[in-house]
Amino acid sequence: MKKILTFLFLLSSIYFAQKTLNNEPLANTYSIVAIDTLTGEMGVAVQSHWYSVGTIVSWGEAGIGVIATQSFVNPSFGPRGLALLKQGLKADQVLKLMIEADEGREVRQLAILDSHGNIAAHTGKKCIDDAGHIVGKDYSVQANMMLNDKVWKAMSEAFENSSGPLEERLMLTLEAAEKTGGDIRGKQSAALLVVKPKSTNQVWLDRKVDIRVDDNPEPLKELRRILKVHQAYDHMNKGDLAIEHNDMDLAMKEYSTAETMFPDNEEMKYWHAVTLANIGKVNESLPLFKEVFKKNKNWVTLTPRLIKSELLTVSKNDLELIMNQGK
Repeated sequence: MKKILTFLFLLSSIYFAQKTLNNEPLANTYSIVAIDTLTGEMGVAVQSHWYSVGTIVSWGEAGIGVIATQSFVNPSFGPRGLALLKQGLKADQVLKLMIEADEGREVRQLAILDSHGNIAAHTGKKCIDDAGHIVGKDYSVQANMMLNDKVWKAMSEAFENSSGPLEERLMLTLEAAEKTGGDIRGKQSAALLVVKPKSTNQVWLDRKVDIRVDDNPEPLKELRRILKVHQAYDHMNKGDLAIEHNDMDLAMKEYSTAETMFPDNEEMKYWHAVTLANIGKVNESLPLFKEVFKKNKNWVTLTPRLIKSELLTVSKNDLELIMNQGK
């Protein structure tokens, strides 16, 4: 069955390449695919002077692998590559199948990493200079139409010398590329995707990080800002989950962490106040409620509505104290 599926894939790939060779988006760019050997998480990150680069270059699926398809992009390499990895093929086998079946292979750049840590990369001979790639231990970096030929080496060194969560290491790698020269045309969009080591068949759980900047004069700065927001709201989500399990101490810890990361965020302050009130620390919650209510009266309107949903579990007297902070 696997051989039949692979044969059908080859036929369809040849047809697809013939039909689209003259219509590919010109996403000349730099990217990285990598795996965290401690957690098993896999990631792909990219930056380009092309609109919404994350929608066509970066692909990934928990428990399967990650793919970066760029230069004169063949977008089918993403979903088709993941489908072949699902069949049990290794990264190099998948890359060989897709590149050999594609008549535009010499203008393609492709990197594939599977869930076992196998990596394969291709840079076509006609990719616009400067172009190249480096396959290292647990990662591959690739770039084309760069200002100079030092970009992918700088990316390699940045990843190898970094530590911490995979998303942070990917971010540092992109920043190293830009610092070294980056895309000769400039910058416009960026994306960062990190998937978990095993699939639950629930995409909203399987993607640890999935953020994009589609159009911005400083896409990497904006991507880093959004990554920080993502991390803060991850603490908020954990706080919400703790409330569902009636663990108010943990909820307060998570909300406090999020608020520390973004001290001017109204919502984070608000839910911190709600959590304090719910665990009997109403007096401590009042200054936070007052601050939030002063900034936005809609929080005043929302607060009594939480009683019905049991998200705010205080007495009538305590609710009155809270509501008085909005006067």
